[in-house]
Amino acid sequence: MIIQFNTDKTIEGKERYEAYFTTKIMHELKRFQNEISRIEAHISDENGKKEGVNAIRCLLEARIEGKKPISVVDQGDTIELAISGSTAKLKSVLESMLGKSKNH
Repeated sequence: MIIQFNTDKTIEGKERYEAYFTTKIMHELKRFQNEISRIEAHISDENGKKEGVNAIRCLLEARIEGKKPISVVDQGDTIELAISGSTAKLKSVLESMLGKSKNH
């Protein structure tokens, strides 16, 4: 499973986030690693440089072997919350789509 990060120009520290969240996403979705070929993470700040509530948006798109790509979106006050929320949503969709029998 390959994880590709894309950020807009207002997100600083892309390399730091990329290393940390790649590990976190891979851990959370480990049971689906044989079905997922790639995950693209798109992180953006909806308010640009201005402060705001739930301004950070994370879209995760998963490429599933033999199926159409699926995507989920979550927003949070921080990058951590947005990525955690979208990862939880993606995990839920994958469990429904691929079955909970992958719990091993």
